Amino acid sequence: MEERIDINEDKKIDQKEKGKFVKRKANKSVLLGAAFLMATSCIGPGFLTQTTVFTQQLAASFGFVILISLILDVFVQVNVWRIIAICGMRGQEIANKILPGLGVILAIMIVIGGLAFNIGNVAGAGLGLNALFGLDSVTAAVISALFAIFIFVYKEAGKAMDRVAQIAGGVMILLMLFVAFKTSPPMGEALVNTFAPEKISWFAIVTIVGGSVGGYITFAGGHRLLDAGIKGQESLRDVTKSSVSGILITGIMRIALFLAVLGVVSQGLKVDSSNPPASVFRLAAGNIGYRMFGVIMWAAAITSIVGAAYTSVSFIRSFHPLIEKYHNWVIITFIIFSTATFVFIGQPVKVLILVGALNALILPLALGTLLVAAHKKELVGTYKHPLWLTIGGTLVVIIMGYLSIITLIEQIPKLFS
Repeated sequence: MEERIDINEDKKIDQKEKGKFVKRKANKSVLLGAAFLMATSCIGPGFLTQTTVFTQQLAASFGFVILISLILDVFVQVNVWRIIAICGMRGQEIANKILPGLGVILAIMIVIGGLAFNIGNVAGAGLGLNALFGLDSVTAAVISALFAIFIFVYKEAGKAMDRVAQIAGGVMILLMLFVAFKTSPPMGEALVNTFAPEKISWFAIVTIVGGSVGGYITFAGGHRLLDAGIKGQESLRDVTKSSVSGILITGIMRIALFLAVLGVVSQGLKVDSSNPPASVFRLAAGNIGYRMFGVIMWAAAITSIVGAAYTSVSFIRSFHPLIEKYHNWVIITFIIFSTATFVFIGQPVKVLILVGALNALILPLALGTLLVAAHKKELVGTYKHPLWLTIGGTLVVIIMGYLSIITLIEQIPKLFS
């Protein structure tokens, strides 16, 4: 008897397989985009300045600071991203489940911190275009803000944000590696001091960790994946890979800048304290280097503007249906307000000092809350959070909690001096 072949059934199977392939490809793009969003959110003007200044102070020993901070960063990001994915809720929603009202407090701290630092990001974008084209810094800041706003006006803002983060991140890494190569840093000395440092600065470690995974940055990638529908136990492997990728991207950028500065410092060249990163690039490659600094500063600032606005607003989306419905317009308003503050007021130094101190509390508070959630069956079901992540995360909470309180005690008196 001749076997009958159902052609329509074969077509259905082909379409189904094609659909799975498209979905996997889309998920891969989102996972990479989330990693770059997290990385480029922290690679802002502050990142460039902190890395340059600490390398000047610690020389090759700053390699040890980078190593320790990367280890701590991994514990933070893997914990946070996995717990968000397994709970299927944003950070503030999880916090409210643990203690009613805690999510609101966390959201307020994130939004205020994100808004204050976004003023600095807007200023950094202006400095970048100023170095690149000689534009007035205020005009350049407004142009940059308009570029960031356009991303969220676009119909598929999520995809546009992922793409901008990936392109900008790639350009920054390539240019930074080029400058590091130009300065010919003492690689052997850097390698030895990374594992056996001559000097250790815990203040530098806390600052770098806070700048890499503190405040809104803690949740940037995790919230992006959640908004894209990537959640549940079946997604944990991909979520973990994406979170570690984000830290590695940050690490590559940090190491490249460290080596570039180390190369300049080891030659005995004097770095201009008024703008340390720009000075390093000029010393390394002349006027071309200064233009490269403009590209890197602008790319770092614009991606930080996007990341800060997106993640900060993600913390208030669940507060009201209208915010959820029009969240892109709320993000645009956030960017406009940050830009207007910079244009008409400048960077309010005392506000930034206070917010910086408060921002230090966000990491231990947020991570501690999520670690509690990871062991609540009503939130995670049958999921068992790895013991090594719980222990590592708890140590980070204790260390950063203690040091952030010390930071608050030191910073608050400065407001009244």
